[in-house]
Order: sequence, then C-alpha cells, then structure tokens
Amino acid sequence: MRSLLILSIAALAFALAQTTLIPALGELKSALHTDSSGVAWTLTGYLLAAAVFTPLFGRLGDMFGKRRLLVISLMFFTAGSVVAALGSSLGVIVAGRVLQGVGGGIFPLCFGIIRDEFPRERVGQSIGLISATLGIGGGLGLVIGGVLVDNASYHDIFWLSAVMSAVAAVAVQLFIHESPVRQPGKVDLRGAAVLGVGLVLPMVAIARANVWGWTSPKTIVLVLVGLAILALWVGLERRTPEPMADIETLRRPPVLVTNVATVLVGFGMFGTYILIPQLAEASKSTGYGFGLSATAAGVLMLPSALAMLVVGPISGILGARMGNKVPLTLGAFATALGLILMGFMHGSELEILLFNTIASIGIGLAYAAMPNLIVDAVPPARTGEATGFNAVVRSVGSSLGSQVTAAILAGSVIASTGLPSDDGYKVAFLISGASALVAGVAAFLIPTDGGHEHLSVAAEIGAAGLLPDPAFATER
Repeated sequence: MRSLLILSIAALAFALAQTTLIPALGELKSALHTDSSGVAWTLTGYLLAAAVFTPLFGRLGDMFGKRRLLVISLMFFTAGSVVAALGSSLGVIVAGRVLQGVGGGIFPLCFGIIRDEFPRERVGQSIGLISATLGIGGGLGLVIGGVLVDNASYHDIFWLSAVMSAVAAVAVQLFIHESPVRQPGKVDLRGAAVLGVGLVLPMVAIARANVWGWTSPKTIVLVLVGLAILALWVGLERRTPEPMADIETLRRPPVLVTNVATVLVGFGMFGTYILIPQLAEASKSTGYGFGLSATAAGVLMLPSALAMLVVGPISGILGARMGNKVPLTLGAFATALGLILMGFMHGSELEILLFNTIASIGIGLAYAAMPNLIVDAVPPARTGEATGFNAVVRSVGSSLGSQVTAAILAGSVIASTGLPSDDGYKVAFLISGASALVAGVAAFLIPTDGGHEHLSVAAEIGAAGLLPDPAFATER
C-alpha cells in the first residue's frame, strides 16, 4: 500500500502538470507579452519532449533499474518546474516545460515497478488505479490552476509541481525497492534525436506561419524538411538493430490506422484545451467572451474531464463485446460532433459545457480503445513497444492540435482590439472537429484479424497506462 501511494504521488505530479497550466493561458499570454501561437508552446514543448523521452526512459529503466530511472525522471521534472517557476519570459518557461516533458518516463516506469514488484493478483488493479490518476489529476489540475492564477500567480503552478515531484523523488528513493528485472540492450539515441528534429521543425513553421505567411518559402521549406527528416527516421529505424520503434510492426494495417486515428483525436482534444479557456476568459466586450475568471474557466471544463474518466470502463465493455474498433469509431465521431457544434454554437457557458462534454465522452471512449486495438494486432512480445509508440503519436497529435488552433487564433486577431475574432474561434473548432471526423472514418476502416491471446492490457504494458482509464485492468 505504501509503495502504491508513493507511485500515485509521482503520477499525480505529472498528471497535474498537463492541465494546471490550461486555465492560466490567458494570464500567460498577457504576462509574457505573446500571442496565442506563442503561449501554445508552453503545451507543445512539454508534449514533444514527453513524446521523445518517454520511450527512452522506459528502455533505460529496463536496462539500469526502474526505480533509479524513476528518481531521475522526477528530478528532471522538478528541475523543469523550478526553471519555469523562476521564469518571466516565454523562452525560459518553455525551456522549463521541455525539462518537465523529459520526465515523461514517470508513468511507464511506475507501471514497470508495479509489474516487477507487486503480487500478480494486484498488478492489474494497481495499474488501473495509477492510470485513473491521469484522468483525476487532469480534472483537478483545471481547477487548481485556475485558483492559483486568480489568487496567486502562474509561478505558483510550477512551484506546486516542483514540491510534489521533489517529495515523490525522495520517497521513491527511500521506500521503493529496486526492481531486480533487467533487460540488457541499447538505447536508440540517434533515433530519438532524429525524431525530435523532425517533429519540431513543422511545429516551428506552424507557429510562425502568421508572421512569415502560410505559403511563404520559409514555412514551406521548414515543413518539407521536417517531413523529409521523419522519412529519414523511418529508414534509420529499419536499419537499427534495437530501434525505439519497430517499423514492420507499425506498418501493420490495424496498427498504422489506429495510430493515424490517435493523432487526429489528440489534435481535437488539445484544440479544445487551447480554445475554451481563452474564449471563456475573454471579456464580454468582445461579443463572444464570457468574462470568466481562470478558476471559473477551469470549473467550466471540469465536467468534461471527469466524463473522460467515467467512460473508460464503458469503452472496455463495448470493446470486449463488439470489438475495440467500435468504441474508437463511436468515440471519434462523438468528438467530432461536440467540436463541430462548438464551432457553430459557443455563445453561452451552457453550450460550451454541453458540447465539450460530448466531445470529451468521445475522447474517453477512443483513448481507452486505442491500446487494446494495438494489443490485438501485434505479437505479445511487441505489445509494450507498440503501445508505447501509440502514446508517442498521441503526444504528436496533441502538439499539432495546440499549435494549429493557436496559429488560427493568432491569425484572426483584430487590429483594433488585439484579440482573436469570433470567426477565428469558429474556424479553429471546425478544423479540430474535421480532424476527429477523419479519425472516425479511419477507425471504421481498421481491419481486424481475430487478435491474439493476452493477459490484461494493464498487466502487459506500461506506456499505454498513460491513458486516463481504469478499465485497462480488465481481462481481454
């Protein structure tokens, strides 16, 4: 029980960091003298770093000890929190968020420790509880972030993360036993570096597109170079003896299409994280804003965050009875419905509350189904790697959603007010909805091959436990 409590604190620190900053985006934009596109980097930098470093820390934990790497992850997270807390410029805060993202190995390492150290009969339940922490922490973070911004400052959000992660690091070192399980191997640092560069360049192009022009040579060249580097990464991974991602496994149609759907649903989810707080906190004089405090904006989003947590078990039941492509397809279409409705109707708090909850129910259904689809499509020996990469592409989709929707808002700014137009919000919601709609079509087309026999998903994998879903403890 003590070990589970300590691991839960570590997981909660990471979970809170994903959402506590969201109600503060309006405050950050003003305090840092930046626009929507600039402030989105406080989310994008964090997500990209987590995408690159999560699989690396998982592999290092297998090689050198999961407790040791969990402490190191928490130390990176603490250092990033302190840097961001002390920062008063966008560059410093983004740098701190990147360091926090480097600590993204916290979740898979927690799951690895549970698999290695806990009695077998408690593994599934314990991983399910830690998985649920992400959903619970995400919901709490929305409210806590708003309260801190309204009653203190955005700096205190980062100090809270620093204290929690530092306490967790000390507790892990003192009270968690080192796992005796070791898997010798090599870390694909080259692959991680190439992947990171390939992801960052298009993000920079999108962030600067309103300044350079969407069709300017700079924008186009950066996007094309980034895509070329990602293509190079695929070739490198094929030739690497121990790659961070097995390309042949990822090429399997069910895996490939599921990952495409994952990117698109992640795009829609983080689109709402960028749009709703800024819309809710905008002055009523804009003609579309609600004039809410950061706390009230967080409370407005809380029901949707809780809905994501609640529908996880429902997704598991649907998947067990009808196949996991069913909840993924339904979830993607529900997400699209909620986002498109918000695009056309976002004139009241009730509309945002209702339609965002619809979208979040869809996201919860979809995210709970994704790792199960991957597990059904790959050999048991590839489960952890394949589901870990699914977590990576989810972060990529979230990063894209943050940057694209922020760029749309920044491009719609009215010169007389310096604020985005209502049409900007409409277009951003509709593009996010269109992304989820394409995800639904892709999910519907996922081929099935009858699957494989597996233990519970929670017992087999670590990285997929990044999902806010306690249902992963159910038996396949």
